[in-house]
Amino acid sequence: MKTLLSLLFLAPMLAVAATPKVTTDADPSASFGTYKTYYWALEPEGGSPLVNQRIIDGINARLAAKGWTIAPQGDVAVAAHVSTSQRQSLDTFYSGTPLGGWGWRGGWGAMGMGTASTDVRTYEVGTLIVDLFDTRTQKAIWRGTATGTLPSKPDKVDAALDKGLDSMFAQFPPGTAK
Repeated sequence: MKTLLSLLFLAPMLAVAATPKVTTDADPSASFGTYKTYYWALEPEGGSPLVNQRIIDGINARLAAKGWTIAPQGDVAVAAHVSTSQRQSLDTFYSGTPLGGWGWRGGWGAMGMGTASTDVRTYEVGTLIVDLFDTRTQKAIWRGTATGTLPSKPDKVDAALDKGLDSMFAQFPPGTAK
């Protein structure tokens, strides 16, 4: 029974963990129709160099799909930031049943024989922030943020990264449909 309850509790958490939370914001006065080229002002650093390269490749692919090309001094400067932090969750499971009544009228009753166990789960949360700047005005024109639980297996990290970037660039440039 404890295993079944654990699985029922964890299933929604795993579904949420597999889907990064993504937000985007844009300067409404930016003329995205005039931007055609970009360059990397700041590539992601820290963590795995393989993941950082996948981030760069993923952003390049999505911008290319929108008709943008990379150039030594483009119309837009791209900066990507990656951060990770450890979090913990405590999951307590109880077994046993209360005997007697609960509350004022029935007294507090006696607790039946049972146990409680608490599992501590440590996990990493990663955040990717992609900023775009107009090189002429040097003002920020767009920001995309993806945050989610980092899987422990490299192939699952790649899948989570792709989901996050797909969602981040789904309506890029602003004002375009999915």
